[in-house]
Amino acid sequence: MLNISDLTIFDIHKKFKSFEFTPTDLLNEIFLQIKKNEPVIKGYISIFEDKAYQEAKVIEEQFKGGAALHFLAGIPIAIKDNICVEGELTTCASRILYNFISPYNATAVKRLKEAGAIIIGKTNLDEFAMGSSSETSYFGAVKNPLNPDYVPGGSSGGSAAVVAYGGSIGALGSDTGGSIRQPASFCGVVGLKPTYGRVSRYGLVAFASSLDCIGPITRNVCDAALIFSVIAGYDPYDATTVNLPVDLLVPDKNKITEYTIGIPKEYIELESEIDNEVKKIFDETINELKKIVRSVKIISLPLFQYHLACYYLICTAEASSNLARYDGVRYGLREKCESLIEMYEKTRDIGFGREVKRRILLGTYALSKGYYEEYYGTAQKVRNLIKKDFAEAFKQCDIIITPTSPTLPFKLNERITNPLAMYRSDLFTTGVSLAGIPAISVPAPSTSNGFSVGIQIIGRPFCEKEILNCALAIEELRK
Repeated sequence: MLNISDLTIFDIHKKFKSFEFTPTDLLNEIFLQIKKNEPVIKGYISIFEDKAYQEAKVIEEQFKGGAALHFLAGIPIAIKDNICVEGELTTCASRILYNFISPYNATAVKRLKEAGAIIIGKTNLDEFAMGSSSETSYFGAVKNPLNPDYVPGGSSGGSAAVVAYGGSIGALGSDTGGSIRQPASFCGVVGLKPTYGRVSRYGLVAFASSLDCIGPITRNVCDAALIFSVIAGYDPYDATTVNLPVDLLVPDKNKITEYTIGIPKEYIELESEIDNEVKKIFDETINELKKIVRSVKIISLPLFQYHLACYYLICTAEASSNLARYDGVRYGLREKCESLIEMYEKTRDIGFGREVKRRILLGTYALSKGYYEEYYGTAQKVRNLIKKDFAEAFKQCDIIITPTSPTLPFKLNERITNPLAMYRSDLFTTGVSLAGIPAISVPAPSTSNGFSVGIQIIGRPFCEKEILNCALAIEELRK
């Protein structure tokens, strides 16, 4: 049995090169953990065991032949099941796509495979990535590996859970309003949401196109930086990508001595929304950071109170538009009926779950005649003001730090019938998504009742390196 829990991908690569163990040995350990945990956790929707071992054998031969391989060669990676993998199911955890086989690879997946990563499976999620608990999946709720009575967060709960229990070295998730960061926080792992446009969305099934991002979930900061370096970059298939150079990012914790950290006063004043344990551990982390950073100051994000409302207006409106393509005509579920309209209605009624229907209805209302400007138009204006809020804040500091989630993980079924309480889980993450800026969640140095508290580190646009440096410094405080 391999002890890989404390190894980075760089460490594993060195051991591959020195033949201390092989990619097949690593897969043996990964699949052992999957078989042990999956009956309870349900983090995967599909697993590619045979194909993974075939690819591992090829990479082993390349190592034996002395080939200069990428650091990701032979590394098992899981993919959230709303990101396309050629020839495999892409279900979005929805009945309406239960049988859809993707004809191509998402750009992020293609880049991982070109680097030699082994795609070992597709992970479970909230249906169409709409949720904060990973309970709305057609294939069953995901459980938190730290305590299966609790949710793992969402919507990338499956990706966070399998990384947390050792069922993958890393995973890709998608983040629309916190769907990488919040489950990373709940499962005690690292989750990076890049700047909007830094990673191609080609092959990511659209939820809210102006917000969606693909990013890595890993056990440590260095692995997140490495995977991000591989998947980032311009893509001619995605017009929103930015043509900026992509270098191998190796975080430097010593750089934090040059940073001024900003703490938004609006978050501090929100005592009624924040668990006492979250506040306590967050304050302890900031006190430790004060010893190593240049300074810590209180800043202001005046429009914080509008983040959540603005986000849910925009994301539901865009979801309403994007999900109109699922009609039973071209692919996925189709209910046989006597008329076309009846087929549309029955297919969507049976194919979509309750939360997806709720968001489609909300979004359709926000886009309807007479309400478009009042709701969606106003939300877009507020979004621009929120971007300006963050830009002004970054004139006073280099990094902004908040808790990732206002609460520790909540119990299964606790909020599933209370959508407003569920939406409040995204209180600290949605503003970052609206502004299109990068953020990472990293576990705090201390824990509470077996759960970690995620620390959200927010940076200026395209300054992923700075937030990774800060995240590494916090990670080091745990040792």
